Amino acid sequence: MQSFIEHARTFPARIADRQQEFAALAQGQQPQALFISCSDSRVIPAMLTGARPGEIFELRTAGNIVPRHWSESACGVAGTLEFAVQALHVSDIVVCGHSHCGAVKGLMREQTVQTMPLLRRWLASAGYRPGDEPWQTRGLGEDPVAVTQQHVLTQLDHLRSYPFIARRLSSGRLRLHAWYYTVETGEVLAHQPGSDAFKPL
Repeated sequence: MQSFIEHARTFPARIADRQQEFAALAQGQQPQALFISCSDSRVIPAMLTGARPGEIFELRTAGNIVPRHWSESACGVAGTLEFAVQALHVSDIVVCGHSHCGAVKGLMREQTVQTMPLLRRWLASAGYRPGDEPWQTRGLGEDPVAVTQQHVLTQLDHLRSYPFIARRLSSGRLRLHAWYYTVETGEVLAHQPGSDAFKPL
């Protein structure tokens, strides 16, 4: 923790030559995309994309889960989606899953989250409950890569259930992207529309 504290203390001095850039950010933000990723510490959206401050709006949840729209429920994820689309007018939304995801492991094997009831409840909003093994019926077997990629596509379906997102999609003002990040190599794969395939960007 001490290294983080020292970094924060020296941050103003280290960006002194970018003062104009940071002053402009104080006037507002116009991010290009909403980037939905896992809370996993090994996944750093700005590092993957090379985004500078103000260029991406981040939403991070355990397992990059987006619950389906439910008009009666107030939810931090839903509120963030609404702000990004309605107020910031992002033109693209990326849902990025990753290798070795603990949340996906929890969905595949319920015993790994047996002692964490709050996490189990959150994972249920992924579109299936821990231990249901829906990937077995989809022919994915126990392949964690295939399961994670299918999981990302399910979250894209959940995004489409939000009326304000559906409207922008239908008018061509919004695009959805499904990515898969491999932690050990840094490779990013993107879903190919009209297929189940994920290929290098």
